[in-house]
Amino acid sequence: MGKIYLKTDEEIELIRESCLLVSKTIAEVGKNIREGVSTIALDKIAEEFIRDNGATPAFKGYRKERLVFDYTLCVSVNEQVVHGVPNNYVLKNSDIVSVDCGVLKNGFYGDSAYTFSVGEISEEVKQLLKVTKESLYKGIENAVAGKRVGDISSAVEEHVSKYGYGIVRELVGHGIGRSLHEAPEVPNYGKRGSGIKMEEGLVIAIEPMINLGRRDVKTERDGWTVSTIDKKPSAHFEHTVAVKKNKAEVLTTFEFIEKEIKTKIETVTNE
Repeated sequence: MGKIYLKTDEEIELIRESCLLVSKTIAEVGKNIREGVSTIALDKIAEEFIRDNGATPAFKGYRKERLVFDYTLCVSVNEQVVHGVPNNYVLKNSDIVSVDCGVLKNGFYGDSAYTFSVGEISEEVKQLLKVTKESLYKGIENAVAGKRVGDISSAVEEHVSKYGYGIVRELVGHGIGRSLHEAPEVPNYGKRGSGIKMEEGLVIAIEPMINLGRRDVKTERDGWTVSTIDKKPSAHFEHTVAVKKNKAEVLTTFEFIEKEIKTKIETVTNE
């Protein structure tokens, strides 16, 4: 990934603006996640929302060798871990859906992901989602100036390992700023005290990708979608955070998303 770029307070404010829009976009998508909706329909909702708010979808046009990603969201269903390509798949009861979104605004990127459930899901999958989200916050607690990236990685691993889940190793978190992917890499496994020492101004995306079963993954024939080898479900939660002296500052938020989820639950309960 190359050089690490530390951001000024002014640059962090611009990243925060992109992160706020990312958070609101995922919430808008979440409002529309239900049985009978296709993943390509969710992608269209996200693109319109981002452009209506004066920004550009960060993933659209992303290149990997000869491949070009032509969508706003990565929508990964059930055993798909990340980078799922939106298509005509129609969501059904008991699916889980990971929505990963990036935005470019005022020259800076924001990035976040959230795994939603569709209708009723099993208790073991509920626990997978809960533990994966918890592991994200365990990592964030360690994104503090003076600590090392390995402190984030080991915090995620230590929490997840208690449940016997598989931690994806082929994909990692990353620095973010004027580029969508900057140094350093932020793995979800590792040793405390290892890796680069973090400084104030470092902005990183922390994103545990956790499998219910084995950690092994494969890339599907579309060249993008990464799935579990054993076909068991996978969860993905991501925040963009700024490293500070005493406590990390979370620039994205799940507040809008979880407000929409709560509203949907209350609506169903009252019907």
